[in-house]
Amino acid sequence: MAQRTTTDETISRQELSEYFEHLAAAFAEDEPDVQVTVGNKTVSLNPTETVDLSVDVIERSTLLRGNREEIEIELAWKP
Repeated sequence: MAQRTTTDETISRQELSEYFEHLAAAFAEDEPDVQVTVGNKTVSLNPTETVDLSVDVIERSTLLRGNREEIEIELAWKP
């Protein structure tokens, strides 16, 4: 059974930086659990020593909708 916790929100670049800094610090600690904030919920994860990293960047340019850029970062592991 899979359980998914998702949030979509608009935040400032500063808030994004702070979110990534918190996430990086959690992964850098020697603790086995990593606490990840998703919206108003905190999820406890147990990553292994190595993780799979996937980065996908999409750049779109259309006459009607203008330019749009997107980056997707995915981390995966088997606990």
